[in-house]
Amino acid sequence: MHCALDHLVISAPDLETGRLWAQNLLDIPFGTRGVHAQMGTHNHLTALDRGAYLEVIAVDPEAAAPAHPRWFDLDNFRGSPRLSNWVLNVDDLDAAMSVAPEGIGRVVQFERGPYSWKMAVPDTGKLPFDGCFPALIEWQSEHPAPALDYHGLALRRLKLSHPQSDALKTALEPFAEAMDNVRIVNASVPSLHAEIGTPSGEIWIT
Repeated sequence: MHCALDHLVISAPDLETGRLWAQNLLDIPFGTRGVHAQMGTHNHLTALDRGAYLEVIAVDPEAAAPAHPRWFDLDNFRGSPRLSNWVLNVDDLDAAMSVAPEGIGRVVQFERGPYSWKMAVPDTGKLPFDGCFPALIEWQSEHPAPALDYHGLALRRLKLSHPQSDALKTALEPFAEAMDNVRIVNASVPSLHAEIGTPSGEIWIT
């Protein structure tokens, strides 16, 4: 099983607030709006280095509410935009799920335009370790990142803070291939922080 960082997720109370917050912070534009009909969410994307991307996502108020919890626990999101989750790209989702912690979810098939993918979506909407464990995705089409405009964003470091840091480290051991710039630290409150190189300098997204 091979794996790599797929994308980072910024959750927001509404999409326009999230897009403006991220654009002002990073001093770059995001792409056009996309929708996820199955999840009742919509997003904007921009490219990162290493073939990854950065996503701003929120509940779509014009979409029908799904009969199941939305991904990334967006049904319970409150407050200002923030880095809430990360996603790993795996070449064998079944194998990845077999070594992932309890609560990683069930496989759901998605399609949008020219793209198709399978993703592990928790039945509760909440990923293990309060979102510090990544969602798992397997692309069945071309990856979207090459089609995105690249504005020089580069992920320097992803820091995962959690009160069960040792257990989180153990859970991530099968995915060590994607962990070269990921740091796990002990903290009383779970959180994610990403250091991003931008045309304006180094920026932390929290």
